[in-house]
Amino acid sequence: MARGKKIILLSHCILNVNAKVEGFEPYESLVKEIVDYLHKNKIGIIQLPCPEMALYGIKRWGHVKDQFDYKFFRDTCKELLNPIINQLESYTNAGYSLIGCIGIDGSPSCGVSLTCRSSQWRGEMHMNPNLESVLSNVDMVNEKGVFMEILEDSLKENNIEAEFIGVNEENIEISLSEVFKFIDDKVKNI
Repeated sequence: MARGKKIILLSHCILNVNAKVEGFEPYESLVKEIVDYLHKNKIGIIQLPCPEMALYGIKRWGHVKDQFDYKFFRDTCKELLNPIINQLESYTNAGYSLIGCIGIDGSPSCGVSLTCRSSQWRGEMHMNPNLESVLSNVDMVNEKGVFMEILEDSLKENNIEAEFIGVNEENIEISLSEVFKFIDDKVKNI
């Protein structure tokens, strides 16, 4: 790929579905469609780290944002992002343009416009006599996941401008169309 001097940030699981909580199966060709589109437009990719994998590993249970919204998780996210911020500073100082960041809507970490929350989601689930109530208490809310909040703050602290968009795997065709329009609009303005 020829240098297009354009960079985009991608949530880790867009390129590596193995990092997702087991049981969540994404749209089969998501990675191919996104990578082909970025390659065609000469946009380099920086894969963000996955804080959930880093802290809880592959055998983790699904979580909600409320479980990640505590100091150690936030500090770990910031620490994981330090090398990314350093790379972005180097790229921008060399005249590259940051197109933006693509996250995964619904994720408690990498949601952009949508994340899952629940004040009831905690404790040992299989012994909970009110499990149905706990499960029905999970809501999708219009806010960023914890990792995306930290990324946005870190970029601002370092005077790096970036807009965010999330892939919604519940409605992938429309979502990919919106992501590609987002990228096209950013590229036109460079």
